[in-house]
Amino acid sequence: MKKIVPIILAGGIGTRLWPISRQSYPKQFRKLGADDSLFQDAIKRFQGALFHRPIVVTNDSYRFHVVEQMGEIASLPEQILLEPISRNTAPAVLAATLATLAKDPDAVCVVTPADHLMPDHAQFAACVSKGLSAVHAGHMVTFGISPNRPETGFGYLELTSPPTADQETVRLKSFTEKPDVDAAAQMLASGRHLWNAGIFLFRARDMVAAFESHAPAMLPPVRAALTDKELDLGFTRLPRDHWSALPDVSIDYAIMEKQHDLHVVPYDGRWSDLGGWQSVWREDVNNAGKDATVTLGDSHAIDCQSSLLMAEHPDQVLVGLGLENVIAVATKDAVLVADKSRSSDIGALVKDLAQRGHKQAHTMPRDYRPWGWFEQLVAGPGFQVKIITVHPGGVLSLQSHERRAEHWVVVEGCPTVSIGPDSFEVPANQSVYVPLGAQHRLENNGSQDVVLIEVQTGAYLGEDDITRYEDAYART
Repeated sequence: MKKIVPIILAGGIGTRLWPISRQSYPKQFRKLGADDSLFQDAIKRFQGALFHRPIVVTNDSYRFHVVEQMGEIASLPEQILLEPISRNTAPAVLAATLATLAKDPDAVCVVTPADHLMPDHAQFAACVSKGLSAVHAGHMVTFGISPNRPETGFGYLELTSPPTADQETVRLKSFTEKPDVDAAAQMLASGRHLWNAGIFLFRARDMVAAFESHAPAMLPPVRAALTDKELDLGFTRLPRDHWSALPDVSIDYAIMEKQHDLHVVPYDGRWSDLGGWQSVWREDVNNAGKDATVTLGDSHAIDCQSSLLMAEHPDQVLVGLGLENVIAVATKDAVLVADKSRSSDIGALVKDLAQRGHKQAHTMPRDYRPWGWFEQLVAGPGFQVKIITVHPGGVLSLQSHERRAEHWVVVEGCPTVSIGPDSFEVPANQSVYVPLGAQHRLENNGSQDVVLIEVQTGAYLGEDDITRYEDAYART
């Protein structure tokens, strides 16, 4: 049997889970109290015999997160498509579908977001199998979540009839926008409505035909982007000039809501889009009662009801006293306190923070790089202190700085350091000085992380004071 090609959309930002999800490191790459991130769990969902290696579509900024996290679970992608700017899901789906079709005119694809919680992989694979007969008959299939409450935050799928156990698929009657409470209650009672999961199964040629019918203007720029693509370190870069000509539109609006004769596979397993803190709270209280308080990290609730408390940093203690219906999330550089019913408004809050110039709106204290990460510990006039971790095999670029000098103190590991023409190892508890203007590089040729403390001194300490001469990761 021909294997299904998964298309995993991993370019979202997830601002409604601020402050732990930000543009610099969004929720799909976070390990929210689990061994795997949401992205890694999405990859594992497609590791069975039914599926081919996945195509991942992500933002250029997240390319090394994708590679690192797939490497952690020993998974290889078929292709990683890099969007130069975000254009929502329709262009991403079309690009991945066209790339698949170029290799196999009979390919079957399944599209899924990377940031949904669906832990029962076997049940998901069984649902995908149920949709194959309809797909091979020329229909496109969407997946609907069996609702268990009158939810107003999701779109709904209206079926032509209530689903039965002996049906593989049910015909879709219509898409319904997010309803008010009364309408959601009526939909729940009807037995003919499912939540729209945003997961689709189709033959590649049928999806392209749907774009030809419903969004033909998108085909030329996406085809041009694939024709003029640039292969870079195993990534497929899509050119900005073609991509910027595309509309910012979802696959639902562009195609699915206009497509006739869609079929639906009901899914009654555990699922959440984790679209906000209310969703996170709900996932943890399923077995504890509706008024339970969820505590994550080193957080403690005293006489609290229906609340969520989360302390992210290991040095933090968060205590809630007498709270009701409250979300309190503390990270190293930001604290959110909100009424739980207002969690859907956090995206607007993040936009307001950005307009006010707060870096916390988009960036994390820990700055992830392809070789590892660094984090500022303390800063003042003319100096800055960072902790830097370089993973095994990681190589910092050959670089120099015009306005600062650096002093490195190795805490763990034994990096190889180059300064000018000299190259030498620096074992733990030793240090090295990098003069202003000197070309230098650090690499980790060992089997364990290298950890060092960097003290910067100079008139200007911004990250843009870098001149790169060579870079293993093709950064400019």
